[in-house]
Amino acid sequence: MGERGVIRSRVLRWLLRALAAACIGLGAVGVVLPGLPTTPFLLVAAWAAGKSSPELRRRLRAHPRFGPALVAWEDERAIPRRAKWLAIGLMTASWIMLWFAIEHRGVIALVGAMLAAMAVFLFTRPEPEQRRVDG
Repeated sequence: MGERGVIRSRVLRWLLRALAAACIGLGAVGVVLPGLPTTPFLLVAAWAAGKSSPELRRRLRAHPRFGPALVAWEDERAIPRRAKWLAIGLMTASWIMLWFAIEHRGVIALVGAMLAAMAVFLFTRPEPEQRRVDG
């Protein structure tokens, strides 16, 4: 690896760029095709693109809106308080919609347990120490 977190091998960088492109395509399809998720593909695309391009990595980390939270996660494994509360609120809203949308209580309970586990994970992550990050 070269610059922290960026792959130096040309072949591996090419493969990561291809993975990023494929995931962007699948994410775009997921926007219009019910049942195909969008977010996981876009997260993988951002990861792969950042690993394959030093310039893109620098631009993402310097972005005024997303950069501080990204830097906090990469450098400290920290999540801003505002981001934690927003994620918990959205997960709660999703679970409530699921409660009213389906009748299978086992699925509702399973999803609730997974969301609760994610909430515990979020709240056990530290908050950024070195700088204020609004999330």
